[in-house]
Amino acid sequence: MTDQIRTDVLIVGSGLAGLYTALHIDKRLSVLFTTKESVDSSSSWLAQGGIAAAIAKDDTPEYHVEDTLLAGAGFCDEAAVRVLAAEGPEDVRRLAEMRVPFDLDAEGELAITREGGHTRNRIVHAGGDATGRETVRALMMLAANRASISFLGGCFITGLLTGENGSVNGALALRGGRKTVISARFVVLATGGLGQIYSNTTNPLAATGDGFALAAKAGAVLRDMEFVQFHPTGLYSAEPSERAFLISEAVRGEGAVLRNKVGERFMTGVHPMADLAPRDIVSRAIVRELKDAPFVSLDATEIPAERLLQRFPTIAAECAARGIDIARDWIPVRPVQHYQVGGVSVNLHAQTTLPGLYAVGEVSCTGVHGANRLASNSMLECLVFGRRAAETMNSEQYPSTNEQLPNTEEQQTTDNRDAGVTAGVYQAKIRRICDEYAGVIRTVSGLTRGLAEIERVLADLPEPHTREWAETRNMALSARAVLSAARARRESAGTHYIEKL
Repeated sequence: MTDQIRTDVLIVGSGLAGLYTALHIDKRLSVLFTTKESVDSSSSWLAQGGIAAAIAKDDTPEYHVEDTLLAGAGFCDEAAVRVLAAEGPEDVRRLAEMRVPFDLDAEGELAITREGGHTRNRIVHAGGDATGRETVRALMMLAANRASISFLGGCFITGLLTGENGSVNGALALRGGRKTVISARFVVLATGGLGQIYSNTTNPLAATGDGFALAAKAGAVLRDMEFVQFHPTGLYSAEPSERAFLISEAVRGEGAVLRNKVGERFMTGVHPMADLAPRDIVSRAIVRELKDAPFVSLDATEIPAERLLQRFPTIAAECAARGIDIARDWIPVRPVQHYQVGGVSVNLHAQTTLPGLYAVGEVSCTGVHGANRLASNSMLECLVFGRRAAETMNSEQYPSTNEQLPNTEEQQTTDNRDAGVTAGVYQAKIRRICDEYAGVIRTVSGLTRGLAEIERVLADLPEPHTREWAETRNMALSARAVLSAARARRESAGTHYIEKL
């Protein structure tokens, strides 16, 4: 028996992009959120640094555009960047009106700081280094109190439903072991990233590339998948962990510097912005230092202790739990996978190449980030293009959902031809391939080998009959998209760096 649900708008995922989209959808339209985990498992919840917007007196949207284009290494869609920079300040003001508790300065104005790649202070933040958590919490309270918005937890989307003209009109799901058909006028992918295809990532366990795989299987175009951003300063640990802890770039924005194993500042001769250079440049510089040591050090000891602990309480607490006093000790760090720059190709209204299907947040590719995301532009992108998606859905006159729900009994399979091998074994293979061939520094020969190996993994995978196996296939499909796009681009660009051997 298949459960059946109808809604006007289906949003897959419940992070910042999905929530902000939902809160701008006309209240006459019903909105259903599905999430395979809880709201605090999203990348948005974990975001530390803040939101970039030109709201300071000495800043302008044009300066923001210039910094974003420079960081994007010539690959940004300038029209999208201009939309982001021009409309972003108003969306930040809307968040303040929505009771997001932004940090304030001594005069009661928004406290604004700087991160790597920015030439002006333009990062607003909340809870010191808990911007994502505080923002999502505030928006979730608003969404929970709106009668037109409902939530379906523990619901894993296994496929998109398409009509004869290729339009997306719903989704297939697994919930509590039962199959569910969700019929919708619009589907919004807000599923986050694909960090779990790497061994070391700041992404949550739920980031298995589901949205990329769902879109690709339905026929939507993926774009710029080779551009995978590694954050330079993941907290180093000798013990493997499910999710790497991030030392926010804002720590360097406050004055911290990177030092190698002999205590030298090594970024001063690498880039004019030194420790605040774009992330891809800092990551590569660190990787080269790692040839002689397992980590480099982030020295924040010159920042006044009171300021440091007030600004970064989450980081201070995590480091303290590991025996590190950030006001006195250098912090061991190394690059970790952090953000998928490319994604499902969308236009300036977050519409994909399939009618009825939208994508917002990290899963999407608006062209804003180009080849390398500028710090804290991602949360702003969630806001600007999430709102634009909602406004477009509000204005579109689509026919009501077809009364005839599709028969999907045959679309779910119980093939278990390789029951002796766990999904975890395949996931480990996928991570090893991406770590080895699609990391910070790549080679053409390595990408060729990696692509061949991931194709063998896909050919060997059993049909997904449980959520874990479906996630494994999504990971493999996402890894193939990254490796294939990287193999096709022979020259270095931003986060995609090809070493000439």
